[in-house]
Amino acid sequence: MTTTTDLKGSSFTLSVLHLSGNQIEECVAFLNQKVEQAPAFFANAPVVVNVENVTGDIDFHTLKSGIHNAGMIPVGISGCKDRRSQTQATEAGFALMSASKSPAREPAKMAPVKVVRTPVRSGQQIYAKDGDLVILSHVSAGAEVIADGSIHIHGTLRGRAIAGANGQKEAKIICHDLQAELISIAGNYWLSDQIASEYWQKKIMFSMVEDQLHIDILSI
Repeated sequence: MTTTTDLKGSSFTLSVLHLSGNQIEECVAFLNQKVEQAPAFFANAPVVVNVENVTGDIDFHTLKSGIHNAGMIPVGISGCKDRRSQTQATEAGFALMSASKSPAREPAKMAPVKVVRTPVRSGQQIYAKDGDLVILSHVSAGAEVIADGSIHIHGTLRGRAIAGANGQKEAKIICHDLQAELISIAGNYWLSDQIASEYWQKKIMFSMVEDQLHIDILSI
């Protein structure tokens, strides 16, 4: 899951790790497993740890070093309610973060659609800032296409597609032949082994429904 934090008029999308217990070793093992599955996606990713549902003491020092060792960047702690835990978190070097309602703002002005007519080769990264991305050809394995808006791929998607990169949950990913390594919308992601075989090599659309990734097969 992701959250967007305002700072002097800027917005930043952060990954949020929700702890359900104080077994930090299990948490670190989970992180390492996810990073091994998609190292490029998680490399140096900033992380906020939500401890709202945790009862009992938390070893914040071990938690911080575990996140560092997994290749991610520990930013802060949210949901820390009692003063003792807050002190322990800050002593471990975490920032204390609290959710707050942002004042209403006008919708961000969208940029023109970015259109790429040639295949996106392995190792390439294409980014459409503040707008949608249209790929008129294929996205090879090892390639990455990113958009703050939606992504439309008129060929085969074999690489990684990351839509709603600025946290926009209304973003969509549409491709004519699904063979993806990873798909993500607003920080919510599926790896290839999480996509049911019935959708493989089909024309599909990914969207967010009730804060969960959802997939539809589109008619040809």
